[in-house]
Amino acid sequence: MSLGTKIAWDDTVLPFQLDVSDMRGRVARLDGVLDGILKQHDYPEKVEALVAEMALLTALIGQTVSLRWKLSLQVQSKGAVRMIATDYFAPKTEGEPARIRAYASFDRDRLTDSAPFDQVGEGYFAIMIDQGEGTQPYQGITPLAGGSLSACAEAYFAQSEQLPTRFSLSFGKSTEPGVGEHWRAGGVMLQHMPKASPFVASGEGDGNILSANDLVDGDEGENWGRVNILLDTVEDLELIGPSVAPTDLLVRLFHEEQPRVYDAQPVQFGCTCSEDRVRQSLSIYSAKDIEKMTTPEGNVTADCQFCGAHYVLDPATVGFDADGA
Repeated sequence: MSLGTKIAWDDTVLPFQLDVSDMRGRVARLDGVLDGILKQHDYPEKVEALVAEMALLTALIGQTVSLRWKLSLQVQSKGAVRMIATDYFAPKTEGEPARIRAYASFDRDRLTDSAPFDQVGEGYFAIMIDQGEGTQPYQGITPLAGGSLSACAEAYFAQSEQLPTRFSLSFGKSTEPGVGEHWRAGGVMLQHMPKASPFVASGEGDGNILSANDLVDGDEGENWGRVNILLDTVEDLELIGPSVAPTDLLVRLFHEEQPRVYDAQPVQFGCTCSEDRVRQSLSIYSAKDIEKMTTPEGNVTADCQFCGAHYVLDPATVGFDADGA
């Protein structure tokens, strides 16, 4: 694949459909997005891996939603990595890139030599959809389980949406010749939308977390199993790139399923923080409260956890007692 083709597919999400098995999916490649997210922070490598996986899931899931404003993914845990939060902002106009931001909160002293997912403990995985002003935000959660964040996302779709969903992801530091070491990520999302299986509809089962296989039977089950077997043959370098274009990957994996591709969605790192938003968040406080927040230098300061932006404000201009408030 040429350099131009490689760049064209970096930081994109490609929607596709498998006509034979009646499934939809997405192929995502992230490069500059991860650089934008991770360079804002000094995360240990295991935390970087979790943030990279979460950002990749966010890109794949965000592109499947008819989204007018924002989709958020969040992990809350009692482990060394206490929280991972990501946001996906839908394009305002057709042709514009979607924007992704992410950050993690962790206890450095509690990190271990175990795998990245072992750094999170008991907790939950949440998906939140906010369609903007005048709408009611939606939230669904599932316990942290399954050995990876992608397994948690699969469990969420099975439990909360009754949608059989599969992720195959790869992410890591790229060491291409002539290019500085940096993170790359790529993955495939498959989703089938059958009716729920009888035991799900009747509320039966063994009390465990549902999986995609619990939701399909008959011909749908055969289709789901066959396509997953094909996806199992994918290699890490095919997912991450840059040597295999996503369109070529789909043909290699699913040519007998008659894959059909749609327009790719570009994504980029982007944050929505601003001085106005900081002022708005402080508008609920009185002058006495603002005084307690004032630094010895006589300023009120705020830092964005997502992008690292630092805001310095005159205390006389913030809060509901401020001049002109």
